[in-house]
Amino acid sequence: MFPDLTRDDVFRLETQRLWLRWPRAADAAAITAFASRPEVAQMTAAIPYPYPAQEADRFIFEARADNAAGRALHLALTLKGGPRTVVGLVSAIAEGQREAEIGYAIAPEMWDQGYASEAAQILVDTVFALTPAQRILANTRVNNPASRAVLEKSGFVYVDTGLDPLPARGGLHPCDRFELDRAHWRTAGRALPAMTHQRDARETAVLDRAPG
Repeated sequence: MFPDLTRDDVFRLETQRLWLRWPRAADAAAITAFASRPEVAQMTAAIPYPYPAQEADRFIFEARADNAAGRALHLALTLKGGPRTVVGLVSAIAEGQREAEIGYAIAPEMWDQGYASEAAQILVDTVFALTPAQRILANTRVNNPASRAVLEKSGFVYVDTGLDPLPARGGLHPCDRFELDRAHWRTAGRALPAMTHQRDARETAVLDRAPG
């Protein structure tokens, strides 16, 4: 689903306060520092707890492989001001050619400052601007109102509540389900995301024609 533009590890997104880029081997310690915390892991579908040794290395390797193959777009978050330590992760995973599903995890020290919403919004904009996806899906555990607020701020609408598989949590758990379709995203008038890449003329033309 994801185009050549995102399949190169020089691809980067920019928000007011964040850089979003491919995860790197050097990020393993920083990712472990927050992903290993129970208040982070237990709200996700994929982060195991207790967090195994070398789990961050495995994640980084698989995330880069998925990015390179166009199956997903996994990005690490760093602050524009100060040290460039990774403080969170966001992902968009292709579900065929018409849908994608997003997820995110943020270091607890960064909670309640709007970073998750900032990252989720630019990821949504990137998916709709650069892929043929017509709908983006997301879910959150019913006991995670902060994650629900992130989705609502990013334009998602509540669909229903049901039991969803959370593999790292060992089975089915009650989750609130959300979606955002391309028509509603376009109606909101969101701008083309700021991104950097070594573009050729063809890629630049694609960006210039991207729906906004």
